[in-house]
Amino acid sequence: MVSLTTSDIKQSHLLYFKPFKPLSHYSSILDKIEGLILATDYDAALDLSENLRSLALQGLHYFQTYDWLMLMSVITLGYLGWMIYLVLHVLQSYTSLPGSIFGMERAAERNSQGKIYLCGCIVTGVICLLFMLEHSPPLYHAYMIMTSFLWVQIISEHQFIKALWKHLFERRNNRIIKLLATTAVAVFISEFLVNSFTDRKLYTGCFLFAGVSASFYLFKSIPWRSGIPIYVCISCWFLSIFTLMPAEIPDNNLLVVSSGAVIIIIGIAARWLALHAGGSRFWLSICNFELKNPKYSALFYFQALLVALSSLMVYLSTTHRAEKQELLVFHQLVNWSIAGFSMVLPLFSENSILSRLTSIFLGFAPPFLLLSIGYEAVFYAALALVLMAWILFENTLFNLNIKNSSSNSIKNVTNHLILGYDNRSLQLSDVRIPLAFMVLFNIAFFGTGNFASIASFEISSVYRFITVFSPFLMAALLIFKLFIPFILVICAFSAITKLNQVPRMGCYFLVILFSDVMTIHFFFLVRNTGSWMEIGNSISHFGIVSAQVVFVLLLFALTNTYTKNIQCNSAAKTTRKAN
Repeated sequence: MVSLTTSDIKQSHLLYFKPFKPLSHYSSILDKIEGLILATDYDAALDLSENLRSLALQGLHYFQTYDWLMLMSVITLGYLGWMIYLVLHVLQSYTSLPGSIFGMERAAERNSQGKIYLCGCIVTGVICLLFMLEHSPPLYHAYMIMTSFLWVQIISEHQFIKALWKHLFERRNNRIIKLLATTAVAVFISEFLVNSFTDRKLYTGCFLFAGVSASFYLFKSIPWRSGIPIYVCISCWFLSIFTLMPAEIPDNNLLVVSSGAVIIIIGIAARWLALHAGGSRFWLSICNFELKNPKYSALFYFQALLVALSSLMVYLSTTHRAEKQELLVFHQLVNWSIAGFSMVLPLFSENSILSRLTSIFLGFAPPFLLLSIGYEAVFYAALALVLMAWILFENTLFNLNIKNSSSNSIKNVTNHLILGYDNRSLQLSDVRIPLAFMVLFNIAFFGTGNFASIASFEISSVYRFITVFSPFLMAALLIFKLFIPFILVICAFSAITKLNQVPRMGCYFLVILFSDVMTIHFFFLVRNTGSWMEIGNSISHFGIVSAQVVFVLLLFALTNTYTKNIQCNSAAKTTRKAN
């Protein structure tokens, strides 16, 4: 029997073996079956054989998952250790904790750390030796070494953890309540994102609620005549429509062409605001109205022209295909030239937040339009509107914080920005930035599809660039199309960190932290039973969220080319304007 052979293999390797009790006396069951056959009681022998077969399958599953509890425990402890280590790193490197936490005796701390490292090495070595004696796979050693390393690092910071714990409980209770409330909101949003992997319609309710709540807050904070509260609500509601649409995008050439006109109108509106809205203190930080260089205006008009030209090429290319005509090589060269050239132009635009982001939006519009077949082209414009609403919301909070601060605080903030000091420290309220980023980063994908739609994309989406079947090039174009909305979200995220003068790497570490919360949830949702689709989806969800950390880091490096020169007007002008 297969289960018994597996049992023998396990027993020969393990130092401590726990057998499968229901089959501990299998030989007597076999003897009984043979006796029933000799007695011609075939029905009873058949029933007993089926029962033994069921027990054998259970035994096979038991030995195949014999190490399941140990592996799940080690991996879960590894994730928890990594999350705690990230929290400690962010607190030590990117926050302004009181000096009492760091004013400890370093010599005593180094001695205790040495003992902790020595004990950690001994424990890890003993466990790895046991694994070696049991002929465990190399991955078992890797899991254990990484988990031990993380927890040794955490334990070595025990003095800091004690001081931090004491610092928290020396404060007023409302500080702890805020911390618990922020943690609860962060976990809730992370769990919301987990469930959105199987039901993308959840984003509809999310953005309907976000539009109402954000606009209501802004109505109470700034004059309604600014139009910002109404704009935030309408843009969020507009984006909420797309997750109600089918994941399989239907062809609609007219909609793609019309989207080009919508993108140009949005660009014109943003350009006008960048040049004329600087008189309002709610726009001063993101506009650079003092620099009206003619070459920047010429660049804007040229980008708008490329968007219009890409819309025209969408119409011509689709018309050729509809008439069963081969796409001309000239058309392909024009499409490649428009897509490539347009993505370089944002590097030469103005470096104020609104101007640079508008240029990035117009720069990536032509390739996205040329790769679109339906409503996803409108989604590109809707996502950009919501990202602008996010920036306006953060800009409003930035100005309100300066206005509500004391004169000394205003002076400190002003000097901080004018003299070019390093980023300010992270505060508890800054957690909203990485949380909003995660929601927008996920809607950038789920707004126009799901994981099933990737494998069934329409070939016409790449027809305007290539007409000969080339799977690798077609897949590269598809992945690039998926990247473009992500690039917009990360550029807006980088601009917001510069606007609020918060360390971007600190926010990125918080993104990793919340992603790990999702990863742990998906880890426990991985299935080894059910249909192939259910098993495959559970594994792919876990793998995608696990890889999201590296994926976001690579996109950060890519978009840094466009956002590293972004500058914000100083708080001094904003403060004087408010007074």
